[in-house]
Amino acid sequence: MSRALLTVLAAGLALGAAPALAAGPDLGQVQQSATNWPAIGMFLFFVLFTLGITYRAAKGSKSAADFYAAGGGISAGTNSLAIAGDYMSAASFLGISGLVYSSGFDGLIYSTGFLVGWPIVLFLIAERLRNLGKFTFADVASFRLDQTSIRIISATGTLVVVAFYLIAQMVGAGKLIQLLFGLPYLYAVVLVGALMIIYVAFGGMKATTWVQVIKACLLLGGATFMAGAVLYKFGFSPEKLFATAVQTHPKGDSIMAPGGLVSNPIDSISLGVGLMFGTAGLPHILMRFFTVSDAQAARKSVFYATGLIGYFYILTFIIGFGGIALLMSDPSYFKLGADGTTYDKIKDMLGGTNMVAVNLANAIGGPYFLGFISAVAFATILAVVAGLTLAGASAISHDLYAQVFARGRTTEKAEVNLSKASAVGIGIVAIVLGYIFENQNVAFMVGLAFSVAASCNFPVLAMSILWRGTTTWGALIGGLVGLVAAVAMVVLSDAVWVKTFGHPAALFPYANPALFSMPLAFVTIWLVSTMDRSRRANRERAAFEAQYVRSETGIGASGAHAH
Repeated sequence: MSRALLTVLAAGLALGAAPALAAGPDLGQVQQSATNWPAIGMFLFFVLFTLGITYRAAKGSKSAADFYAAGGGISAGTNSLAIAGDYMSAASFLGISGLVYSSGFDGLIYSTGFLVGWPIVLFLIAERLRNLGKFTFADVASFRLDQTSIRIISATGTLVVVAFYLIAQMVGAGKLIQLLFGLPYLYAVVLVGALMIIYVAFGGMKATTWVQVIKACLLLGGATFMAGAVLYKFGFSPEKLFATAVQTHPKGDSIMAPGGLVSNPIDSISLGVGLMFGTAGLPHILMRFFTVSDAQAARKSVFYATGLIGYFYILTFIIGFGGIALLMSDPSYFKLGADGTTYDKIKDMLGGTNMVAVNLANAIGGPYFLGFISAVAFATILAVVAGLTLAGASAISHDLYAQVFARGRTTEKAEVNLSKASAVGIGIVAIVLGYIFENQNVAFMVGLAFSVAASCNFPVLAMSILWRGTTTWGALIGGLVGLVAAVAMVVLSDAVWVKTFGHPAALFPYANPALFSMPLAFVTIWLVSTMDRSRRANRERAAFEAQYVRSETGIGASGAHAH
């Protein structure tokens, strides 16, 4: 393994960088390591297997419904694994276990933040989304509102979220592969980009779904084995594990108490708001509800996925404490000082604390298990990137081209072909941006992605479904205000205004803007809609009853196209 020290989510900056854990860590400068042949062999097997799936999926994708939503024929259990695969990124695995390793109990609060958004999706969004929509969440938001205006703001929010999420994923992939596989950064970025283009452009949602399912099974299986092996070493007694960790960690008893990472309550609440409501506005997650046959299956998908994700975050907690108990006393996993014996138990870990899970895999299972976990880490990024690319391509072809520019006067074949071309274009752009941002701090980009999802996508979607008074002008202006406010607040925060632009002080004092930008979007939608007395607004209010009946009963909703 490389002795280069990765830039990690340091305790003082953890609040600002925490959203990166859901999409790819800011790994900073990394030196290329020796080639990890077991990892490369396992990764090649995964790639060849999933390319075979893509080939079969391509043969079965004949319509727009097949390409965008897998024909609506994905079962609830399969879809729950795909949702979990979409959400459980490599950085959640590596980053959260690293935070637990460095800070103890406090690392769990980020897992909680990512998890608690799912009840919101379950109770507010999932069934209504499936009953009202077809391929994208813009279908739902524009159900009774003006197609052109709402699809433009929805597609804009989608593409902004996808862009920043995708940049972080590409940079994270390049850095991880540079460290774990020994490949040059540019090769790693091009490889990820090429594979995601193949998965999406040829296989569509069917191939993307099965890539995510396989990745979720591999990640859950690997993490379960690792956590089980850790507990086995302590007689399956969590008490012994925690006692050993407290004795070993430099912070002692304080690692079992909360409050070490989050000191500002406003920042803490704002972070929680962004993570909770941002989840309900992530376009690649929302698309998954159109792949099942009906609203009941959508609800089951979220319910099962919530359990899988919660289980996964429990495993990362055990893995983090296992790293403390098993690695901190072993000098072979640290960069030693000039005397060859001393080392900092947190700062000097090989690869940085983001590599705790990888180093623990080596300590427990040797080089082959290390290779397996390394390959799984790369596979997780590939699966998430494929989902993001499909969401972006769908926004361009279905929302913008088919509904805004062509105004429905197009064929399914032309729309799908444009979506495939869009996937190629997005893949190329992602490769270029991933290369350009190689040495940049990208944590703020992921924070921006969650903030935009919570401040633009979620308010427009929720208000159009749940409030009778929502009008086109309200949703359009409110969504735009939320989008601009989230971007502006992130740019004016310490992460960008000071650390990137070099100004002496931040103009916006908090790391995450969601607590301010999201309510601003909701208030704007309410205020503008209330003031809108046009004939169109009255028709839109009158159409709410029909929308409400369909959203609650599913009467008139399209069923599965293929099984």
